[in-house]
Amino acid sequence: MISALLGVTTGTGLFLIWWSLWESPQVGRRNRKPSRVADLLVAAGVDKVSVSGLLGTCAGLGLFVVLVFFAVSRSWPIAACFGLFAGWLPVTILRWRAKKRTAMLRQLWPDVVDHLRSAIRAGLPLPEALIQLGDKGPEELRPVFREFGADYRAGGQFDGSLNKLKHRLADPVADRIVEALRLTREVGGSDLGKLLGTLGEFLRESARTRSELEARQSWTINAARLAVAAPWIVMILLATRPEAVQAYNTPAGAGVLLGGLVVSLVCYSIMLKIGALPQEERVLR
Repeated sequence: MISALLGVTTGTGLFLIWWSLWESPQVGRRNRKPSRVADLLVAAGVDKVSVSGLLGTCAGLGLFVVLVFFAVSRSWPIAACFGLFAGWLPVTILRWRAKKRTAMLRQLWPDVVDHLRSAIRAGLPLPEALIQLGDKGPEELRPVFREFGADYRAGGQFDGSLNKLKHRLADPVADRIVEALRLTREVGGSDLGKLLGTLGEFLRESARTRSELEARQSWTINAARLAVAAPWIVMILLATRPEAVQAYNTPAGAGVLLGGLVVSLVCYSIMLKIGALPQEERVLR
C-alpha cells in the first residue's frame, strides 16, 4: 500500500512539473474579478505563484503528511487529521505574510504622502512625483514605484499605469491614495497639497491607533492558537503508543477524532471572530 501511494505521489509530482513548463493560453480569456485566493497571493507579495500552484502545494503537502503519519502510526484517521492541518498550512502562512505586509505598509503610507506633497509643492507633475518615489521614497516600496515609472514611460498611459500600481500594492490605503490622485488629475484643482497633508495626518493617527489595538488583541489570538494546538500535540504523543493507535483505528475512535477536529475548528473560528479587528476592504478596484 505504501509503495503504491508513493508511486502515485511521485507520478503526480512529475506530471505537475511537466505541466508547469507550458504556458497557459491567453486567447479568449475574459477580464474577471480576482478570486479571494488570488487577492491573498497578491496581498502577501507572492506574485509568482498562481492559484492552481497554491492549491497543488496544499494538496501535495497534505498527502505527504498523511503518508508520513500513516507510516509512523499505522492509523489512517490520525494521519488524515494531520494531513488536513498540513494542507491548510500554506494558506495560513500566506495570511500571516499578508497581515505582516499590510502592517508594514500602514506605517509607510504617511511617508509616501509626505514625499508626494513635497514633490508637488516643488512643481513636479503628478506622474513624475510618483516616479521619483522609486528613488526617494521608502526603501520597501521603491521597486513598486520603479515598475510604475517603467510602465508610464513605456506606454504614456497614466490611468493604466495607476491600475497596475494598485494591483501590485494590493492594499486598501493604496487604493484610496491612487483614486484620489486620479480624480485630482482628471478634474484639476490647486488643493492637492492640502489634501495630501490632511491625508498624511489621518493615516498616521489611524496607524497609531490600530497598532495599539493589535498589541492588546494579540494575547487573545495567541491563547486561541494555544488552546487549539494543545490537544493535537497530545495526540502526536499518543500516536507513539500502540494501544492508543489501535483504539483510534476503530469506528468509534475515528468518530472521536472527527468530533475533536470539528470542535477545534469551530471554536478557533469563533475565538478569532470575537477578537478580530475590523478589516479594511478594497472597494475601489
